[in-house]
Amino acid sequence: MPHVIGDDCIMCGSCEAECPMEAISQGDTQFVIDPDVCIDCGACAAVCPVDAISEA
Repeated sequence: MPHVIGDDCIMCGSCEAECPMEAISQGDTQFVIDPDVCIDCGACAAVCPVDAISEA
């Protein structure tokens, strides 16, 4: 199951830089994860400073 970024996202970009699949992109109000590309590795969640990323 792919990870998702919640409303707590502070737009720091840490997750985007860490994603090995380049599944994360900047949205209008927060970063978003493309569920079709995400391999559920959890690398993004590990670096999120506000714990805004969780499993869907």
